[in-house]
Amino acid sequence: MRASLVLTVLASLAPLAPLGAAVPVQSYGAQQALQSDPFAMRLIALSETQQQWMTEEQIFALYRSGTKFIDVTDGDMDLIASIAGSRDVSAAPVAEYPSRAAFQDTVQPILTAVSPDNMKDFLTRFSGFKTRYFRSGSGAESCQWLFDQVQDLADTHGRSDIRLSVSKFTHAWDQFTVIARLEPASASASSASASSAPEEIIVVSAHQDSVNQFNPYFGRSPGADDDGSGSTTIFEALTRLVKSGSFVPVRPIEFHWYSAEEGGLLGSQKVVASYIKNEAKTRVIANFHNDMTGYQPSKKKPVVGISTDFVNPKLTKFLELITETYSEIPWVHTKCGYACSDHATWTKAGVPAVFTFEAPFADHSPYIHTTEDTVDSIDFGHMAQFVRGVIGFAVELSLAK
Repeated sequence: MRASLVLTVLASLAPLAPLGAAVPVQSYGAQQALQSDPFAMRLIALSETQQQWMTEEQIFALYRSGTKFIDVTDGDMDLIASIAGSRDVSAAPVAEYPSRAAFQDTVQPILTAVSPDNMKDFLTRFSGFKTRYFRSGSGAESCQWLFDQVQDLADTHGRSDIRLSVSKFTHAWDQFTVIARLEPASASASSASASSAPEEIIVVSAHQDSVNQFNPYFGRSPGADDDGSGSTTIFEALTRLVKSGSFVPVRPIEFHWYSAEEGGLLGSQKVVASYIKNEAKTRVIANFHNDMTGYQPSKKKPVVGISTDFVNPKLTKFLELITETYSEIPWVHTKCGYACSDHATWTKAGVPAVFTFEAPFADHSPYIHTTEDTVDSIDFGHMAQFVRGVIGFAVELSLAK
């Protein structure tokens, strides 16, 4: 992204308003558009201190310039921040994480089954939709296909010691968020309600949508890397855990495929708001988000990029330990910036979150948001290293005392 292009885009927009200030829609016509089409005019945050009402075409200009943003129109981020700010200290998610990998005997056999061939088959089909843009017809079709793959895994795993359930978290747009929950078969609502302490769960996530920066609705957008790779990574991790034949989680593990990340973290805002309103019953103790895990820059050393901004430092140290133990390539620190991906929503909620990336951010795939983001640019052996990390993270934290 060239800074001059970003400045040109921003200069063409109305002056930005301070965060928290009243930001009125400027004209009667804009008000009418907002009422008739909820996406005709949106309140967009470009940083923690700047937000502005924008038309859909102005938002599309942000795509073309590579400018990250959060759509805060619906007030979910404000609600999330309010609940996080008023949370009793004793009700906050756990602040300490394991200092060693204590369950290597459980994890290592699972890792041997990680299959780059299966990952390639899944991603080839997932990136075969014309686009997965969250407001498009094929974006709705692609999320139903994704749901069907996870449901098929739930229907056919054949184990009696675990339960895998799959649900649709619906939105005002047609593309829903897919949520899978892996838990012991013995888990029950009655046993959870019998305890005064909230149930602790782990959330592993990716976003399922894609966007063509030049033509969001109708342009071809395979989204193989962004974020078909993260979606494939967590599906493969879930598959290996379920098919291990032996791993039974203590803390339930949920796998989330968020809708509308490219729309400004819209899907994760809705999901996170719902979860933190229910913290008295269920508390998320960690979120591990995966966005772009498949591109290996030419002539560069393969690494796992671990983000250091908009994440939890203590959980990041745990992720470093997991990567050193279970991935076969080293990790490096990197920064992704404001509104980078859905882990930022969990961080806003005060829930510890971490985020891995395919390389140092400056070396990420040059093909994202274009027709060229296809499986041809994906290194499935590289992606497998991220699957290993997800499996290790999920097992170690689920079983930790």
